[in-house]
Amino acid sequence: MQPVSRRRFCRTALGAGGLLGLGVGSVAWNEGRRESLAVASELQSETARSTAFGAQVSITALHADRTIAARSAKAAIAELHLVDEIMSLYRPDSQLSRLNRDGVLHRPHPWLVSLLREARVISQLTGGAFDVTVQPLWNVYSDAQKAGTAAKPNHIDAARRKVDWRQVEVSPAAIRLHGECRAVTLNGIAQGFAADRALAVLRKQGIRHALVDAGEINSLGTRGDGEQWRVGIRHPRQANAHAAVAGLGGRCLATSGDYATSFSDDHTQNHLFDPRTGQSPKEFSSVSVVAPTGVRADALATALSVLDPRDGLRLLKNTPETDALFVFKDGRALATSGFVECT
Repeated sequence: MQPVSRRRFCRTALGAGGLLGLGVGSVAWNEGRRESLAVASELQSETARSTAFGAQVSITALHADRTIAARSAKAAIAELHLVDEIMSLYRPDSQLSRLNRDGVLHRPHPWLVSLLREARVISQLTGGAFDVTVQPLWNVYSDAQKAGTAAKPNHIDAARRKVDWRQVEVSPAAIRLHGECRAVTLNGIAQGFAADRALAVLRKQGIRHALVDAGEINSLGTRGDGEQWRVGIRHPRQANAHAAVAGLGGRCLATSGDYATSFSDDHTQNHLFDPRTGQSPKEFSSVSVVAPTGVRADALATALSVLDPRDGLRLLKNTPETDALFVFKDGRALATSGFVECT
C-alpha cells in the first residue's frame, strides 16, 4: 500500500468522556491519553498504538482486568502488522509486491487468497466499480504529478487497458496475473480486512468491548458505559469540522474522500479512480459506509465513490445491514435511513 493513501483523513472517536482526540488518521488519539473510557463502569481500558499501512493505528480494549485488556490490544496490533507484511505495496518483500513484480505468486498466504476472492465477489456485485487492478492508473497520475504536469489522455487510456479484475487468477496453490494486468493494489480493501482480523483476535482473547482503528474503524460492544461507539467523520472541505458523527452499533466504518490524496488543487483528479473510465469521480467529495465487516465497508466505500448515485443507492438497498453517508461536491449530504447520526 502507498504510504499516503485515502485513509489519511481525520475521524474522531467519541467516547463516554467526550472528545478523545482530533488529528490526522482514521481514529486520532491524543498522545499520552490512557485513562479509562469506561466511565461509570468496572471495565478498564487499554490502548495500544503503532504504525501500519503507512499510517498510525490503534486498538482500545476494555476488560475488568487491565492486564488482559493490555495484552489483548497488543495481540490485535500484532495482527495488523501481519496483514501489513503480507499485503503492503510499499514493502518490497510483501507477498503483494512479489506478485506485482513477478506476475505470479506461488504458495500465497491463505489470507491473501481469501481477500482476493472476496474482492472478486465485490467486483461482480458492483459491476466493476471496485477493481483491485487499478494500480496502473495511480502510477500514471502520480508520475505526472511528480513531473509537474497533468496526466495525458493517451497515458490514461494505456493504463486503463491494464485494469481488469477478471485477469487475476486465484487459487491456494498460486495467484497469477493474466493478459495486460500488471499490478494489484489492496488499498481499497486491506485495511478493512485488517480491522476484521484485529477484532477476531480481541474476541478470542475474551474482549467484548473494543474499538479498532486500522485505517478503517471496527467496533465491538459498547464504550463501557452502555452507549454505542461514535465516530466523527471529517468534513471534506472544512478543516477541523465534521460532516457527521456516526453511531457504529457494532458495525465497521470506512470512508473514501477525494481530499486524501489529490493530483490537482481542486481535487478533480485524485486517488479514487473509476476503473471503467480511468478518471476520478465527479459526484462525491466523500462516501462513508457502515457495514457488518470491515472488508465490505472498505470496498463499498470505494465502489460507491465512482458509481452513479442512483446505482449506488440501489446497491445499498440490496446489501443487508449496510448504509452510507454521501457528501456531494457542492456540499450537499445524503444519508441512507440506517446510517445513525449522533449529536
